[in-house]
Amino acid sequence: MTATPQSIEMLQIAANAADSKGGDDLVALDVSEPLPLVDIFLLVTGRNERNVAAIGDEIEERLLAAGHKRLRREGRQESRWLLIDFGDLVVHIFHEEERNYYGLERLWKDCPVVPFEIAAPASAE
Repeated sequence: MTATPQSIEMLQIAANAADSKGGDDLVALDVSEPLPLVDIFLLVTGRNERNVAAIGDEIEERLLAAGHKRLRREGRQESRWLLIDFGDLVVHIFHEEERNYYGLERLWKDCPVVPFEIAAPASAE
């Protein structure tokens, strides 16, 4: 199995939302082979708890506006590791310490990376 066009569209929306709020080190992994109910994990690093929360809020707002349904959200209160589940796309937003400690990239190292593009900021002309 591979990621579906819908999950790739969701990834693009989420990646651009994360970038707009200063998300760092974005990595998307195609986890559809080992996890039949999920296509893509998007991993994002935030600078601090407020940044993690802001990134999560922006991703959630944009995906909901695009008509996607959030299934669950965990970790908002502490904002050290925020997980937002949109079914085909699961977004993990980490504080830098948690990202290093849990090392999801190492855990899912056999899964292919899913390419995505970050939109260039609109010029002020």
